[in-house]
Amino acid sequence: MVTKIFIDGQAGTTGLRIRQRLETRRDLELITLPEEIRKDTDARRKAIASSDITFLCLPDVAAKEAVALAGDCDVRIIDASTAHRTHPDWAYGFPELSRVHREKIGTSAHVAVPGCYASGFASLVYPMVQSGWLPKDYPVQCFAISGYSGGGKAMIAEIESPQRVPELYSPRVYGLGNHHKHLPEMQQISGLTKKPMFTPIVDDFYNGMLVCVPIQADIAGKPMPPKQIQEMFTAHYAGASFVHVMPLGTIEEMDKMKLSCNDLRDTNDMEIFVFGNDSQILLCSRLDNLGKGASGAAVQCMNLMLGLDETTGLR
Repeated sequence: MVTKIFIDGQAGTTGLRIRQRLETRRDLELITLPEEIRKDTDARRKAIASSDITFLCLPDVAAKEAVALAGDCDVRIIDASTAHRTHPDWAYGFPELSRVHREKIGTSAHVAVPGCYASGFASLVYPMVQSGWLPKDYPVQCFAISGYSGGGKAMIAEIESPQRVPELYSPRVYGLGNHHKHLPEMQQISGLTKKPMFTPIVDDFYNGMLVCVPIQADIAGKPMPPKQIQEMFTAHYAGASFVHVMPLGTIEEMDKMKLSCNDLRDTNDMEIFVFGNDSQILLCSRLDNLGKGASGAAVQCMNLMLGLDETTGLR
């Protein structure tokens, strides 16, 4: 049986990546609107209604409008926007977080794909809170660096322009008011009672991401032995197809190591690292902001919703 797929917003960065991942699959039929009517409300409504699964790769307001267009149609929706990530009726599309997350994705009619930064953050903080290593009221700080594709078409055009200003060759810190759109899900999904302090950085490479969370034992109120924490992460993600907990290095190896941001570009993989000592640890999550942080995660969720092997089309 062929599953009918519609991508509402396929001209955007995430939509294009999803389409590229799906267009060679024989078990799927892609519904495509001609360019001149791809934003037409009636055409979109009919396409959504005729699909089995619709991906929403739209701004938040447009994503909510698209859900309204679906009405009571028997269609399952995967939303890549921020609009529904903290909505209690929507499944949060990170199956590796827990058995409950995985089961809800598989049975839900509505799945919200996590934000790219939030994916890296939750992959670190959720297990720490659930295991009891990190108090829920810990004042979490996070810094992260991403490729410029995460900024969408406008930022891509700006950075790839031959006339770009010299400042665009440099890493740039943004979200300085600590109101980044991923913060609500970072806090809620990870189980924190306090809003994290988040410092995002965009740099001059296309795709890839590194999310880092430093933890002080004095503030947590207990030692933070790297070996035991690495073992906790290993157990938490045991059997995961895409999340890989990396071996713990010696202090000498840690001091010599340079952790790049784009090693996992064009994949749906994620790597978890633990560095430091009993007094201070640094947790790092490396992923592709367009892969596990967007289109790859969306396709993985679709596979689970269809009862398929989650790795289908992602290797």
